Amino acid sequence: MKILAFETSCDDTSIALFEDNNLIFMDTASQIKIHLETGWVVPEVAAREHANVIFEVLTKVLQNTNTKLEEIDYIWVTTNPWLLPSLLTGTTVASTISIVLNIPIIPINHIQAHIFSNFLERNEIEIKFPLACLTVSGWHNDIYLMKNMWDFTKIWSSSDDAGWEAFDKVAKMMWLWYPGWPVISKLASEYEDENWISTNLFPRVWLVKRESNFSFSGLKSSVKREVDKRIALKWELSIEDKKEISFEFENAITEVLAWKLIFAAKENNLKTVMLSGWVSANSKLRDEIQKLAKKENMEFIYPKKLVYCMDNAAMVWILTYYKIKHKQFESTIWVVKI
Repeated sequence: MKILAFETSCDDTSIALFEDNNLIFMDTASQIKIHLETGWVVPEVAAREHANVIFEVLTKVLQNTNTKLEEIDYIWVTTNPWLLPSLLTGTTVASTISIVLNIPIIPINHIQAHIFSNFLERNEIEIKFPLACLTVSGWHNDIYLMKNMWDFTKIWSSSDDAGWEAFDKVAKMMWLWYPGWPVISKLASEYEDENWISTNLFPRVWLVKRESNFSFSGLKSSVKREVDKRIALKWELSIEDKKEISFEFENAITEVLAWKLIFAAKENNLKTVMLSGWVSANSKLRDEIQKLAKKENMEFIYPKKLVYCMDNAAMVWILTYYKIKHKQFESTIWVVKI
């Protein structure tokens, strides 16, 4: 059984071919350089770039696997949520192939696919349920309780900015490049090597009255005041300033994310915690969760490879593989509607 998977929910055009439960080839075209000018993903720009490269990516996948479209048994495509113009590019191409060649097509939820990225390169039995899962990415900061692979309950979410968004906006305040978390993490690690001690320069936003949610808008405002204060004194931010601010900001955001995930697990008597989404590639966040999980005697699971943290067609495939295996879709569809 050959399966073609499409992922175009934001700014990565990713297509992969699988045979049964084996990844044969995956290609992903990144748009990071294009969005450097604005420091953020502009939906119309992202959609146009998807349209520019999607057939090139598809051709590369087919050529590298010596596969014809007529040989495909299933098509899987991300249909929601996130940027509508980007999603339309992937779903239009996938649906057209499906209709012309009469190939069954299955819609996939983007966040659920991120969660299932933890099953890539793992056996199904390696992930023990029930568990609490934190998703941290561009527009979502959510904690889900999972009784099993298919029983999801969202218990906490962002009141304002998500983690990745906060990283990007803080990076922009300091005239750093996009995306924000890799460069902030790099500067933070360099400061940590030199100083090692956090002064808790920025607040940890716990939301005591509503501890079930996240809020990072106040943290961003605190960073902005610190940046403005230092510029007023010295007319510019030195590299040492940027390292210190990055270090303190990263500590403030990762401590809250990690603590709330562990708190959610404790409140529900769970012994497994999971991390997914773009920011799951952040080593500081993973280390912080690991430290707290070990203290509470919990198992901590996160994607096996950094590429699986980001938007990719492999996570679309693994979700649909298990949907087919466990018969978790109502019926095959022929035209995807968003």
